[in-house]
Amino acid sequence: MHKKSLTALLALALTLFLGGCNTVKGMGQDLQKAGEKIEDAAKKK
Repeated sequence: MHKKSLTALLALALTLFLGGCNTVKGMGQDLQKAGEKIEDAAKKK
């Protein structure tokens, strides 16, 4: 039972790691856009 849980956890971690390449890049772009909007709002004040 414990070995199956560990195998499932490792498979999930590997899936997230491999799929995360594009996800992290997209999230970084979203954060950059949000930062630009905050910066623009600060400049208007």
